Amino acid sequence: MSKPFSALGISAPILKALGELNIVEPTEIQQKTIPLLLSETHDLVGLAKTGTGKTAAFGLPLLQLIDTNSPIVQAVILVPTRELGHQIFRNLEDFSKHIPNISIAATCGGIPIKPQVERLAQPTHIVVATPGRLIDLIQRKAIDLKQTSFLVLDEADEMVSILKESLDEIVAELPKKHRTLLFSATLPGTIKQLIQNYLNKNVVQVSANMETVGNQGIDHEYIVVDPIEKLDVLMHFLNSRDGERGIIFCKTKAAVNKLAKNLAINRFSSGALHGSLSQGIRDRIMEQFREGHINILVATDLAARGIDVKEIAYVVNYHLPDTYENYVHRSGRTARAGAKGLSLTVLQEEETVEIPEFEKELGIKFTQFQKPSVVSLEENNTLLWAKQIFKTKPNHDISNDLKTKVKTVFHHLTKDELIEKLMANYVLQNKVEITEKRVKKFKK
Repeated sequence: MSKPFSALGISAPILKALGELNIVEPTEIQQKTIPLLLSETHDLVGLAKTGTGKTAAFGLPLLQLIDTNSPIVQAVILVPTRELGHQIFRNLEDFSKHIPNISIAATCGGIPIKPQVERLAQPTHIVVATPGRLIDLIQRKAIDLKQTSFLVLDEADEMVSILKESLDEIVAELPKKHRTLLFSATLPGTIKQLIQNYLNKNVVQVSANMETVGNQGIDHEYIVVDPIEKLDVLMHFLNSRDGERGIIFCKTKAAVNKLAKNLAINRFSSGALHGSLSQGIRDRIMEQFREGHINILVATDLAARGIDVKEIAYVVNYHLPDTYENYVHRSGRTARAGAKGLSLTVLQEEETVEIPEFEKELGIKFTQFQKPSVVSLEENNTLLWAKQIFKTKPNHDISNDLKTKVKTVFHHLTKDELIEKLMANYVLQNKVEITEKRVKKFKK
């Protein structure tokens, strides 16, 4: 049985906030990390899969160690994306609601810098930032880190390339005696090098929930499809999970846009998220997803980093991820905080050889998802077509004269007869389109 937060040394104001948030039992990474951060002075590396409570693992002790009587920046938390930055900022605000006078700021890229400069002119204790924006603020002399005690690198495996270029400049602003806390879901060689270069030689390493990704309650499944049927199979799956929230991952921005357009045509409640969208649009789509106004998010890997939305029932890898680490991050969007979830990977026959490698590297087991029959796919497409018609708004630009002529053509038919004829026409057209696609594929 795990210890309560009070036994880990967490103070009464934070315990009160946790109770109001219904956060009662510490996760493994929290149990191992919190006492160390509160009682020791070493640098720390924390390894745990996504969705296991890393933010609270470093956030709760940081909040407790802040001296609210001192107006200086005492902790900087670096994150790879603005979405993750704002997620952590919201978490820290919730955890610290009963700590008087504590001040937390989010200074991430993608939005105007002037309001952030003005915000940092006020007393600030903790800053959550993306590396590029923090360096910009340093160069403008808008932030003073000369007395900062803590540097947190969260999701460090997603920031390696950025940190290689920027960490020297950031660390140069910090006092010689500061603590670095590095958190990551994976430990590739590049991260080991980062630890060697920037963390104290007496660094303490803790790991939790690292045995398998499957320990998070995720079912890992794959489905094998022909390219011509890939979209139809996906839409069949989405229809079977109607009303549930999920994320579909694509490799490129172009693929995200194309798939999102197809889902919109078929009247799925969906939105697209990738780096080329303006920050305002990304924020609006994320808010719609978080509030449940849209159920499906189509995203690239980086754009979806930091999405911490409860009750994501499934993740679909529409394209196989390039790295094992990306698979960990993708699948970790579901089964958050002890819930169950499905990670479904859509493969072509030649890609199935990759599955054993993913299993071996990540210590997980995939099962094959049963592909729907041709008849079932056709029936699903017919239902989607019917929904398209049902949800189509009347076109008031069509003349009344033309409407009258069309109604005259159909006026002898009953509703059932009209539906029968429309369905027969749809099925016939669909067969013609499929034949044409196959002929084009054969000619190639």
